[in-house]
Amino acid sequence: MGHRAPFLLLLLLAFCKGRIVRVPKSPLIRVEGTETVIPCHVSDYDGPSEQNFDWEFSQGTDFVRLVSTWDSTFTSQQYQERVNNGEIMLRRSSNDAVELLIRSIQPIDQGEYKCITPSTDATVQGNYDATVQVKVIADGLTVSGSKARSSTSRKLSEGDSFELRCVASTTSSEHTHLQVTWELKNGPAWQEILSLTHQGTFQPSPEYKERYLSGDVRLDTVANDTYRLSVSQALPVDQGIYRCLVSEWVKGADSSWQKIQEKNVEIASVVIQQTALDVLTASNISVTERDSLDLTCNITTDRSGIFQAAVTWYFTESPDDTLSDARVLLRVNHDSVISSSTLISLSHVDRNSYHLLVRDVGVEDSGYYFCQAAIWVPKRNGSWHTVVVKTSSPVSVAVAALEPDYQVFLNASKTPKFSDDPAELECRIMNTQNTEENTRFTVSWYYRMRLRSDDVVTDELLATMDADWTLQVGDRNRQRIENGEIIFSKRAVDTFSLRIQWTSEADKGDYYCVVSAWSRHRNNSWVKSKHVTSAPVRIFWATQDYTLTVEAVKLKSFFVAGHTFEMTCKVSSQNIKTPRYSVLIIAEKTPTGQSNPNGVTRIISLNQDSVVRLEDWTDQARVDGVVLEKVQENEFRYRMYQTQISDAGLYRCMVTAWSPGGGGMWREAVNGLSNPIQIDFQTSGPVFNVSVHSDNPTVYQGELADLLCIVTIEGVALEPDDMSFDVSWFAIRSFALNRDPVLLASLDRKGLVTQAKRNWSSDVSLERISPMEFRLRVHGCQDQDFGNHYCSVTPWVRSAKGVWQREPEITSKPIFISVKMDVLNALKYPLLIGIGLATIIGLLSCLIGYCSSRWCCKKEVQETKRERRRLMSMEMD
Repeated sequence: MGHRAPFLLLLLLAFCKGRIVRVPKSPLIRVEGTETVIPCHVSDYDGPSEQNFDWEFSQGTDFVRLVSTWDSTFTSQQYQERVNNGEIMLRRSSNDAVELLIRSIQPIDQGEYKCITPSTDATVQGNYDATVQVKVIADGLTVSGSKARSSTSRKLSEGDSFELRCVASTTSSEHTHLQVTWELKNGPAWQEILSLTHQGTFQPSPEYKERYLSGDVRLDTVANDTYRLSVSQALPVDQGIYRCLVSEWVKGADSSWQKIQEKNVEIASVVIQQTALDVLTASNISVTERDSLDLTCNITTDRSGIFQAAVTWYFTESPDDTLSDARVLLRVNHDSVISSSTLISLSHVDRNSYHLLVRDVGVEDSGYYFCQAAIWVPKRNGSWHTVVVKTSSPVSVAVAALEPDYQVFLNASKTPKFSDDPAELECRIMNTQNTEENTRFTVSWYYRMRLRSDDVVTDELLATMDADWTLQVGDRNRQRIENGEIIFSKRAVDTFSLRIQWTSEADKGDYYCVVSAWSRHRNNSWVKSKHVTSAPVRIFWATQDYTLTVEAVKLKSFFVAGHTFEMTCKVSSQNIKTPRYSVLIIAEKTPTGQSNPNGVTRIISLNQDSVVRLEDWTDQARVDGVVLEKVQENEFRYRMYQTQISDAGLYRCMVTAWSPGGGGMWREAVNGLSNPIQIDFQTSGPVFNVSVHSDNPTVYQGELADLLCIVTIEGVALEPDDMSFDVSWFAIRSFALNRDPVLLASLDRKGLVTQAKRNWSSDVSLERISPMEFRLRVHGCQDQDFGNHYCSVTPWVRSAKGVWQREPEITSKPIFISVKMDVLNALKYPLLIGIGLATIIGLLSCLIGYCSSRWCCKKEVQETKRERRRLMSMEMD
């Protein structure tokens, strides 16, 4: 029962909620003769949204009807005239709120006012009226201007200071506060300046906040009832009519401040006379470079009394530039302090004239000059402030440059006769006039390709010099210039040169130079004043094709395995200047013995600097078995010691001719290939064959796969100790032979086994089971082990001299190994697990059923009692 009490209380409050009528808290204090507004608001009601209101008034006795929103006959007779005249009226602010308005409240209006709302609710709930007490006090507020300042019109100059005073006091019987606000009218509406609020705080308007914080606008209390507005440094916007606005405030019953009345009085009319200022300069001027520029700024003003002028000269390159974009030349402030400059001076000729002198003008001084003047007046505290600023019209100044006069000639001091010859061009400056010590010359080099057609070719910049002779190179020959193949230099004051150390076909064409004259300005900067272009000079030479002939000669016509093979290569060339040759020995072997897919093996090379290098020679037992040497400048000899049967093939000399290039580098000219020299051994030795065999090429996963590599010999019989084999096993993981073979394992003739890396669980082993049989075993076969398998054998035969000879490599035909999945073994364990789980689940189900029927679901059955009667004997019957 205890926990239901809060719930019932909440339910009771929900049902008891009803209409609420609100009026301000009592008492309302109002001043006699002022307009009084008493609001009334209703909420939480039923019925239409627009509610009606009735107002009644009482002075301690019965309530008298004043006015109603819905009944025009509601008003009592004693108030009918005031209601008809509009002195008392209702003003609806919303559907649920009205305001009782009394135009000029009088002491007889002091009393209680009741706001009543007729019921539109389904049930009577809440309050339907509210009462507020209104207290009317006498008007004790007086506002006037200061008697000491009786003048209502003042004429001031811009920048002057002035004060205005306002006297305000109250004799109210209540505890009230005054708020004083100074306002200005220089347009259609009054603008607030500064207020002393009823809470004792100063509140400037946004327009005067900055001037208030700087102290130019202040509000002070001189006495208990005098309020002074002080304005320093008057501006044109301060002109207008000033008034003092005083409002009286009282703290209401709800502790909030309420304004009960407001009065104002116009204090004075202030006229601000702006200071007239005219700034004049000369008209457009033209001067010659190195002369002096003389400009005068004349100012006139109607200002009287104490003042000072400040003048600033500005310079811009365009007449449309703003003052912030202009450059300050010189200035003189109101204390007559002049900023100094070496070449520019500013002098104060008289009170109204300021003289600007620019010495030794240059072309960079061309532009627009103007001066800005400001009038400064003193403040009462001794500081100075600006009252007016004016800027003159810009003066256009044109400085005519002293253009130097000169000619440029270009000639070729060295011309190439063929490629790789040097070429040199000289660009000379001649017949110079009007050049001074502040003039320097730079050069730019250009190249133009000559075409037989009429196509337009763009000139390409090779290099250019800045005013400080810094070289800027173009993109076309940047690398050659950095390598020193193209050199730019200045041999004399009037001579520039371009040298190409080693010319090429791409250097053919027209060349010309452009010489620029630079003049130094006062700020030590250099400005280009003129440029002259030379006539083009053509660089050309007759082109002949390079020719290169290579002849290979076999020194011994017949030899057998184990002997030394020797051949020479003789080279002859034409149209190549001081050539050097690099030689490469290549061999074209049979497909079984090739080391390169295209059938060509690179054996040994010798470059143009006679440096020998082994290329694709991989026989570690014969690292020193090949030699290439330079016999003469154009003859080279190749030797191969202890030749073997596997060395059979066609041998050639591949020769490259090189000519000297730039920076000590060599440039490739042309390539040549010699005639082939064949190595063909005359032998009647044994012939080896190889085959692959497997008893069971189809295996199941996890089983062992055996493969045999069998080597047979035909012809001459050999002892087992006189022969050995290198055996390698490969696999192609596809049904067709269209993939690259994968090495499985290898066994060299010394018995060392090498296995390739595998990425699955199976493993391989390779062993020699007889002198000519090699067995590969794949342990634990997986799906990845299927495919074509073959072996590659390299026989080695020992000669009668005890030297081992390598025979050509032989490869067996592939055999396909299939790997199948053992279905029974694959399903055995899942099947056994499934049967076991099914058996366990069945037994568990039976056990649960038995227990449920035995103990949980058993019902007691009441047997019907039957009458037991004994059978009577037949005798008794």
